[in-house]
Amino acid sequence: MNRLTKAAVVALALATTAAPMMAQAQDHRGDRREWSHDRRDDHRERRQDRRDDRREWRQDRREDRREWRQDRREWRQDRRDDRREWRQDQRRYDRWSRDNHNWWRGRPEFRDYRGARNGYWYAPGHGYYRVEPRYYGYRWRTGAYLPPAYRSYYVNDPYFYNLRPAPRGYRYVHAGNDILLIAVATGLIASVLSDVY
Repeated sequence: MNRLTKAAVVALALATTAAPMMAQAQDHRGDRREWSHDRRDDHRERRQDRRDDRREWRQDRREDRREWRQDRREWRQDRRDDRREWRQDQRRYDRWSRDNHNWWRGRPEFRDYRGARNGYWYAPGHGYYRVEPRYYGYRWRTGAYLPPAYRSYYVNDPYFYNLRPAPRGYRYVHAGNDILLIAVATGLIASVLSDVY
């Protein structure tokens, strides 16, 4: 064989083996490209999913906050309404009543009250004070006069006893177990609420 033929055979052998190797290398490059494209797409999708998740989480959080604020507003309003009703009930039931013999218990003006004492009267908010024997157990009537020594024991809260406001120049005073409406200047008794406690 001559040299030229040998070179042709070697070239042919090289061409037959190199062509598939080059094709295979190109296939590998194409696979790598596809793999990197897929990887990029996966990254993009993950980032987009994370963004969507964060958006949904923020939206849920906003809605939760809105609902919480609304619930708190409603709770406060209910509490205000309850307090208002309680105050109205207190005003209605926390008053003097002939049917309730323990109405005075727990009231601050009665904290030193220990029941009836011989020779003394008790004025809520003022305490016990000595009384002349002739007035102990005395029954007051309208048109009579209250002695000057007993005119200063004013009723602090006439509303509690279901009394109307005293007219000008008149005051409610405690006299024993009674509440009297008297003229401040003269002591003339205008009305009597007897046996209060």
